[in-house]
Amino acid sequence: MSTLFSRTLLAAIVAVLFCLAPAVATAQGPGAGQGATTLTTFQTDDFSGSGVCAMCHSGLTDQDNPPKDVSNDAHWRSTMMANAAKDPLWQAKISSEVDRNPQVKSVIEGKCSRCHMGMARYQAVTDNTPVEVLDQGFLDRNHYLHEAAMDGVSCTLCHQVQPKYLGTPDSYTGKYAIETVTSPPNRLIFGPYLNPFGNPMQQSSGFDPAFGEQIESSAHCGSCHTLYTPVLDVNGSPIPVPGTDPVEYTEFPEQTTYLEWEHSGVADRCQDCHLPEAVGSVKISNRPPRLARRAPFWQHHFVGGNSYMVGLLKDNAGDLGVTADAVHLGDTIDRTQALLWDKTAGLTLATERLGDLLTVTVDVVNYAGHKLPSGLPSRRAWLHLLVTDDSNTVVFESGKPAGDGSIEGNDADQDLAAWEPHHRIITSPEQVQIYEPIMRTYEGGVTYTLLRAYEYAKDNRLLPEGFNKHNAVADIAVYGDAARDPDFVGGSDQVVYEIDISTVTETLKVTAELLYQTLSYPFVTDLALTENDALVDLFMRMYDPAANKEEVLSKIEIIVQ
Repeated sequence: MSTLFSRTLLAAIVAVLFCLAPAVATAQGPGAGQGATTLTTFQTDDFSGSGVCAMCHSGLTDQDNPPKDVSNDAHWRSTMMANAAKDPLWQAKISSEVDRNPQVKSVIEGKCSRCHMGMARYQAVTDNTPVEVLDQGFLDRNHYLHEAAMDGVSCTLCHQVQPKYLGTPDSYTGKYAIETVTSPPNRLIFGPYLNPFGNPMQQSSGFDPAFGEQIESSAHCGSCHTLYTPVLDVNGSPIPVPGTDPVEYTEFPEQTTYLEWEHSGVADRCQDCHLPEAVGSVKISNRPPRLARRAPFWQHHFVGGNSYMVGLLKDNAGDLGVTADAVHLGDTIDRTQALLWDKTAGLTLATERLGDLLTVTVDVVNYAGHKLPSGLPSRRAWLHLLVTDDSNTVVFESGKPAGDGSIEGNDADQDLAAWEPHHRIITSPEQVQIYEPIMRTYEGGVTYTLLRAYEYAKDNRLLPEGFNKHNAVADIAVYGDAARDPDFVGGSDQVVYEIDISTVTETLKVTAELLYQTLSYPFVTDLALTENDALVDLFMRMYDPAANKEEVLSKIEIIVQ
């Protein structure tokens, strides 16, 4: 039987099965409200849409009291993974990068689509058709791989990743391996359980389930969460690596979450925090009825630190083609904020009042398994310290959010060519301790254009526990004044505030907060400078500075007599 014929027949079978399936097992998923739309059931030679998987992997419950819905599709569909291709910031940024570097358009689209549109990109390469995102590429509704592209980081992408090269540089920047030779119904799809019951899945989806230990490995996540991008000079030319023959070209470590974790002393895997374990065991498919329960079951929360963008997806779901409804998206926002508040960072506070001087010592602890913040270099965390008197009059304040996404006193928010230095001691409200990456070009200027980034002028993001900054390789090193700060170490940082209180005699209240943004003010400001770009304009219309509100990671108060 030809592959085309077998796929056509399979699609027909899936359609029939959907008609016969009970309501709880539809592609729309349990709890899907009026705002939700049906998950795609596309079929290509090597991939299937999330709706095909949802047919059997919805309607799942754990053993909590009362049992909770742990359906894969109900949790996944509202995450940034599911919406990786629909993310309007990503679309705007890739379009902006192409506008600024048109001579490497194919490089940008090829690299970015590996992880954001992985199924479409992999299928195009296998089919020997062009890998394109913009114009008449994957974003075009008429493209034959459009549905595959817009399904984001979906089921048959992650679960088909082979163990080959994982955890090594050969797999980084989305160079995961997927076997494309075997035809349905014998294509292997990997899960965490031994001896899976294969016949129902083969019949309904064309995939043969198999145990794959790589599914539970951090290295599996590391293939996309370790990203290197080419470096271009002011003329748009790549930068050669000195002394290489044949010539190699410089790359920039844009995102290194996996490498940061690997260099830490944190034992937890990515999955332990981002796909939390369900209570008890779970019957992992709604059919056949006799299927045994399995444990542990990793819930497909894919919870991260990006509640702002999930909120933007929620507010613009119809325009962006989001398949999740407001309930799904609200749940993901709640999970994100709970993770940020409960499991990300902590603060301790000590004070000393001697005459006209108040000394406040703040210790910041990073609970995450990687730098905080990690990922796209648009993210930042900072200390907001507020001292007030008995009448609630401000005596001193550093790091006040301005309400438009900016931070009062931050040099970078006032001038795109500047940045706020790392501080050990703060004596002025104009000084702010901001944990962030600042990128610098080959020529030495600050940049927010990813393909112009050559090195970090500053990287004082909080280090994970066990991270030794003195032997960290250059790609994950500490840059700027934090590299010489003896109190900036694996797992924590200490900042001392020296405050003049010569005009204050009454009791003082000291409040310290660690605040966080996924989208910094200068990053958005720079993006908005891209002119005559429809995708940038679309994002800027959706972007509400007032909604880009900081998240509180930790807060502590103390009264000083």
